[in-house]
Amino acid sequence: MRPEDIKQMIEYGFPGARVSVTGDRHHFEPVVVTREFAGKGMVQRHQIVYRTLGAKLGNEIHALSLRTLAPDE
Repeated sequence: MRPEDIKQMIEYGFPGARVSVTGDRHHFEPVVVTREFAGKGMVQRHQIVYRTLGAKLGNEIHALSLRTLAPDE
């Protein structure tokens, strides 16, 4: 799994979001900015991203350090 792969998966799940992903094929640090996060807490935001990554999380994606923001943050 490459950072580009994770970026593409998140962009597919969040059309119109700004997404960047750094990492080393084992540990990844996505930053996701989308209107969908407005009014939601950090746990809810992370759960939404986790659902987007599905079965890859815990398998091909071993460590994920998410930063999730609404556009006005």
